[in-house]
Parts: sequence; C-alpha cells; structure tokens
Amino acid sequence: MNSLTFNAMQFHPIQSNNQQIWIPSTELSRALGYSRADAVTKIFDRNNDEFAHDMTKIIDNPQNPNLVLRVFSLRGAHLITFFARTPVAKEFRKWVLDILDKEIQQQQIDTRVKINAEQQTMLKEIVERRSEGSVKKRAELWSRHNKHFRIPRYNELLAIHFQDSVDYLETLKIKAKGDIHIDENQSINILCGQAMLFQAWWRTHSPTLGKLNPLLVSMLHDHMFYMTYAISDLCKKYEVELPAYDYENMFELNVLPHQRYLLLK
Repeated sequence: MNSLTFNAMQFHPIQSNNQQIWIPSTELSRALGYSRADAVTKIFDRNNDEFAHDMTKIIDNPQNPNLVLRVFSLRGAHLITFFARTPVAKEFRKWVLDILDKEIQQQQIDTRVKINAEQQTMLKEIVERRSEGSVKKRAELWSRHNKHFRIPRYNELLAIHFQDSVDYLETLKIKAKGDIHIDENQSINILCGQAMLFQAWWRTHSPTLGKLNPLLVSMLHDHMFYMTYAISDLCKKYEVELPAYDYENMFELNVLPHQRYLLLK
C-alpha cells in the first residue's frame, strides 16, 4: 500500500517485511488536526502504558538518516484517537477502523486461507440435512453453492466466506423435485437416524413437557425405552453406522440450528 488518504490528507505509510503498515507520527498529527508535528508523540508519551509493543516503534527517519521517527500501526493509530481531543478525532477513528478491516480481509484473501476440516463438516451436515436423502437436492445445493462463491469444490471456500456460506445453504430455496428410489438398507438407515434424533429431542425437552402432562410423558418414556432396543437391533442386523452426533446436547435451546449436527471428536 503506497498511500492512504483521509480528508484530502495523504499518508505515506511505511510497510514492513511482515506486511504491517506503519504511519509516521508527524502525518498522524496533521490528520488529527494538530498544528504541532510532535503532538501525537506527546499523546503517546502520556499514555504509553496503554500501547502494546506491536502498536508503535521507533525507526530511522527515511528522509533524514540523522534522526529517528516514531511510527504507529493501524491499531496504534486507532488507539491514539481515543486520547486525541480534536474535532476530527472521531471521524478519523471510524476511517482507520475501516482501513484496518479491509487490510485484515485482504491479508486473508492474499494468503488464501481456506475453511478447515471442522467447517467443511458443518457445511456437509447442512447439505445432508436439507437434501433429505435426495441425490438431486444434494447435487443442486452443492452446484449452486459453488457457483455462488465461484469455487470448483466446497472445500476450496475461503475462511472469510464461511458464515456467508452457512447462511446461503440454510436459506437457499431448493428447486429440485421428485422422489428417488430408496432400497431397504437405506430406509432402515434413515429410519434409525431419524429415531435417534427424535430421542435426542425428547430427552432434552421431556422434563418441561412433563410439567404440562405427566401421564403422557410417562407413557412415552416406555415407548422410548423400546425404541432404543429396536434401533440397536436394526443397526446390528443391517450394519447401520449412525453419525456420531452430540445427541445429548444438540437440541439445547442455546444451540443454533447450523450447529446441531456437529460430529463428536
């Protein structure tokens, strides 16, 4: 980044080897409306205990080798504005925060940080849940998702787009219609999986329901007891391997919908 401009004031930032941007204190003083070039340095001297080591430093003055120059990182410049008393300080604070956010996003894009394994699993679980066993729906969800984010495969998604991806998959209106053939083993798999989810929901909410109708809850508890053995027998007979979800906690009220289908580690 060769220059930054705030209210017609042009900065000449100094960029270090780790891509960190440093703003000269003299330029920062002028941008904040001070007439003295050393105003920001004096602000720092009075409040130096508030600044982390990566917020400011002393460097050789590139324009005068016989002098040194104090410079501030974008985070350091942002903190300076809280101690400045000029009318423009509030406006500058918002401006530098916007620049800082853009720099962080650009660094993530430049380094191409992609979603990790846990985030990939979360996206897959959303697609599996929303496709409801339909190959057509699953294919449509992935196809439209990848086209929307301009990626060849979902695991190529950049980390900065992860939450956007979750929102997109959760709210996308599926166009695919029609049923597909499900063989006996698939039916048993789906039946056992849905029964496990229903049991998980029941274990979480039955205490509250019991306060409304104790007799009904008592009757259903017996059904749940027999259902547990039925699921176990069917899984053994048909070699069904159910997902290792966190069934005990997945339906708690503080668990968001897209977080309910996380696999246990």
